[in-house]
Amino acid sequence: MKTPVVLITGASQGIGEAIAKVFAEEVRGVRLALVARNETKLQAVARACGKVASGGAAAVAVFGCDVSDEAAVATLHAAVTKRFGTVDVLINNAGAFAMAPFLESSVADFDRMVAVNLRSAFLVTRAFVPPMVKRKSGDVFFMSSIAGLEAYPLSAAYCAAKFGVTGLAKVLRAETQDKGVRVCCVHPGATWSPSWSASGVKPERIMPAADVARAFLDVYRLTRNTVVEEIVLRPQLGDL
Repeated sequence: MKTPVVLITGASQGIGEAIAKVFAEEVRGVRLALVARNETKLQAVARACGKVASGGAAAVAVFGCDVSDEAAVATLHAAVTKRFGTVDVLINNAGAFAMAPFLESSVADFDRMVAVNLRSAFLVTRAFVPPMVKRKSGDVFFMSSIAGLEAYPLSAAYCAAKFGVTGLAKVLRAETQDKGVRVCCVHPGATWSPSWSASGVKPERIMPAADVARAFLDVYRLTRNTVVEEIVLRPQLGDL
C-alpha cells in the first residue's frame, strides 16, 4: 500500500515512539494514528514524526485513549475511522511492567498488568481487524516479550499477561491466515525506555528502541506471500 494507515498504541514514548518515527521516516505518505493516554507526549511525538517524514507524512493524528477500557476503545475506533478510514497496520504496543514476588502480588496489581498488556491488545484488535478481514489485507503486530516465552522471578503478573499476548497472537494468526491478514508477535528483551533511566544498568546492556522498531518495519515490508509469525530480540550480552 502506497499510503498505509498505521495505528500504534503506546506511542507516547519508548518503542512505540521509535516505531512511529521509523515509519514516518521510511514509508512515504504514511498516515499515522498515534494512541496513548498522555496526549501531551503524543503531540511531541507527532511533531517529531513530521520533522523526519520522508517526503512528508500524509497525516499524523493523536488520539488520547486508555486502551484497556472497552468504551474508550469504541470511541477511539470511531475517531480513527472518521479521520483515516480503515487501518492497514495495527501495532499493539501499549503495555507496562511492574515487579513483585508471586505471593506478594495484590489482586489489583495483577489485574492492572493483565488489563494494560493483554486486555488492551484484545480490545483494540477486536475493534480494528474486522475491516482487514473483509478486504482480505492487513498487518497486525503484538508486542509480547521474552517474558511471554519464559518465566522470570518477581514477574508473575507481567509474565502471565505477556504469555497471554503470545497466545492471543497465535490464535489470531490461525484464524486469519487464509483471510489475507498477517500476524506477527514480537518478543523483545531489555529495550531502552524512560523507565530504565534510573536503573543504573549500563546502556550497552540494553537494546536501543530504534533497533526493535526497525524490526516492525522490515517485517511489514516483506511481500504479501511471507509472514514472520514471531521475532525474538535479545541484547547481545544476554538477558539482564
